[in-house]
Amino acid sequence: MIDLHLHSTCSDGSETPERVVELAAAAGCTSIALTDHDGLAGVAQARTRAESLGLGFVPGCEVSCAFSPGTMHVLAYFVEPGEGPLQAELERLRLDRSNRNARLLQRLRDLGLPVSFDEVEAAAGSSVIGRPHFASVLVANGAAANTQDAFDRLLAKGAPGYVPKARIDAATFIATAKGSGAVAVLAHPLSLGLGASGLDRVLEELSAAGLGGTECYYGRYSPEERARLAETARRHHLVATGGSDFHGSFKPDLSIGTGTGDLDVPDAALAELRARKPSTRP
Repeated sequence: MIDLHLHSTCSDGSETPERVVELAAAAGCTSIALTDHDGLAGVAQARTRAESLGLGFVPGCEVSCAFSPGTMHVLAYFVEPGEGPLQAELERLRLDRSNRNARLLQRLRDLGLPVSFDEVEAAAGSSVIGRPHFASVLVANGAAANTQDAFDRLLAKGAPGYVPKARIDAATFIATAKGSGAVAVLAHPLSLGLGASGLDRVLEELSAAGLGGTECYYGRYSPEERARLAETARRHHLVATGGSDFHGSFKPDLSIGTGTGDLDVPDAALAELRARKPSTRP
């Protein structure tokens, strides 16, 4: 069993990188990828723990790309901490996240909601703060019934407390990932909000730009959706990848390895992704 989409406290998950690895080992995973949003801060810790437990480990990240009307997230696999074009872009996004958090805090205060930076920072447990941590404070202070309610009414796109963040064009991100020796994969493609023909068009464009795969075996997708997406991936000569999108208590219905209970990402997906890895950096 493999899981190529996992989040830790280094972005918007509730578990530390080490704990994510431990949970993956307990679940029976043989290989995993840590794919925190906009950064690689958890890679070193996760890799060390994976090596100690005998798990295969892939360093990765997830980035929001410009797209309308839906949401486009693109994963990058085999990207290492250090210098490079993708690493520089991640640093730019990290700085923007910090500025966005300040604007989000002010927006919530303007709405009369009970939230302070100290509370959000404590909820995050690290220097990496995201919307789930604001949601956690809103729940704790009685301003929302649960995390989903906080997002639906206050924090999601179009809600009163929403503050947009910087986004990179998908084709540019794919090229930037390739320049750092990484493979780009479209995450949870149904979140684009497109029909079959629209998704075909987008995948054709992204494939031409160098996309390596698309996430077909996703934690919340039905068996029928997974099969249909895998066939679509084959038509566009893309690797059919997958993962749970584990966030710990922030997405309590998703478990490592099995998603909502029936996820089974083919082991071959990881080998196929490795085969797409650029052999040398430009």
